Amino acid sequence: MVIEELRHEFSLKVLLKVSELSKSTYEYYKSDKHLKATNKRQAKDNEIIAIFRPIYVENKSRYGYRRMILSLKDEELKELGVGRDRIRKVLSLNNLLGIQGRNHKYHSYKGDNGLAKVNLLLSKEYDKSKKKDVYIRHFNPSKPNEIWTTDVSEFRVGDKKLYLSPIMDMYDSSIIAYDISYSPNLEQVHRMLNKAFNKYNNLEGLIFHSDQGWQYQHQSYIKALSSRGIKQSFSRKGNCMDNSLMENFFGILKNEMYYGHENEFKTVEELKEAIIDYIDNYYNTKRINIKRKGLSPLEYRHQSLSLVI
Repeated sequence: MVIEELRHEFSLKVLLKVSELSKSTYEYYKSDKHLKATNKRQAKDNEIIAIFRPIYVENKSRYGYRRMILSLKDEELKELGVGRDRIRKVLSLNNLLGIQGRNHKYHSYKGDNGLAKVNLLLSKEYDKSKKKDVYIRHFNPSKPNEIWTTDVSEFRVGDKKLYLSPIMDMYDSSIIAYDISYSPNLEQVHRMLNKAFNKYNNLEGLIFHSDQGWQYQHQSYIKALSSRGIKQSFSRKGNCMDNSLMENFFGILKNEMYYGHENEFKTVEELKEAIIDYIDNYYNTKRINIKRKGLSPLEYRHQSLSLVI
């Protein structure tokens, strides 16, 4: 376009030399062939947008490009006939990808009760290549109800606070039970436990992992677990990576329905209802998991339990 504008002042040879553009390239971009290719590409981009926009809207702008693609059936993706990089570029240029947020957590550590804190999900092994000991985290149970994890996260609406206390099964990342409270007290943790215990009577041998928050060091909590044959496991003090699956869940939840939406919640009651709706009607039942064959947590869980039966 610049060359065309300046051709009445300078020779084509000079303009091509200055622009470092070959004559064949210049002629191609002037030709009908380029125009047809451009129109064809734009038509394909429009097709990509038409297919993925409903997925973006349905999931309330929560999906990145991997989950957007995973939402399509294999035959639909094959029929579309474009690569993942092309899809990602088109979705990004048209603002059809989820927005990444930030994360912070509620710190519940208030001292040590003097009892031994064992991390049952951590082992130390010698790495010959690095010539030093390294820690290996074992976050891959082979079946449901083998390893659970829990933590507490804080939310705010104005000067009011809300606390979410969930239990996650590490096998499928499903939220087994949860409680939402206006204060992070011991009663909240016991309500959460009772909901989980009402679902599953036999939890003998289950490993239940948490950080060293004061709730999890309380005698009533320890007794509630031990009386059912549940083994208690603790993260190392100040090491968030030891409970990274729970941290990741809080990050997902806050990035997808809280950060950037804070002004939508006029009261903590409204936020509470939104969290309940997100966990019950979206995260557990609809949000596909890339590592779980494109299934939601409960779909993967039910599939696994049916195979066991």
